[in-house]
Amino acid sequence: MLQNHTKRGVVAGLLTGLLITLFGCEEAKTTKKVVPFNGPIETINNVEMYYSEAAQLKVTLKTPKQLRYLNDDRKYPQQVNIVFYNPAGQPVTTLRSDSGRYDKAKDLYTVMGNVVVINTQKQEKLLTPALNWKPSTKKVYTEQRVTIISQLTGEKLYGIGMDANQDFSQYSIRKPTGIFNVDGGI
Repeated sequence: MLQNHTKRGVVAGLLTGLLITLFGCEEAKTTKKVVPFNGPIETINNVEMYYSEAAQLKVTLKTPKQLRYLNDDRKYPQQVNIVFYNPAGQPVTTLRSDSGRYDKAKDLYTVMGNVVVINTQKQEKLLTPALNWKPSTKKVYTEQRVTIISQLTGEKLYGIGMDANQDFSQYSIRKPTGIFNVDGGI
């Protein structure tokens, strides 16, 4: 009887030793650094957005693709087309660019690449590499170079930086240069 008990003790000791050896040889576990995903969480094709105030259409934005991110920022990697409307609901200004983005924290739209703005009422065309629009203030501005061409007179106004209301009915160039037609006489 003592012999069976001893055999069990020896077997249990061997199994314990074997388990310790097996677990002792296991590699130390390393933790992997998790890199948070910062890509788009949503892709929308053929986007049409409408901005209105007091049930009046003010602005439309159309683009083939929108990418939305976790912080609700948006990117428009393809052509962006924006139309600004007057109080009567008539389109007064169109804007076209190669791409754009929206910064939710700043409530700021930025369009980039071959930006062309046409004010149909004043018959003026504005050209710039980038333009910002802040819906909360209804203001448009840029720090970039601008060219404004009057389609009525052919005058060209150049400058660096510009501020305008969102329908471009009024604007100011920060550092203007250009060629102007002036009536003769004093």
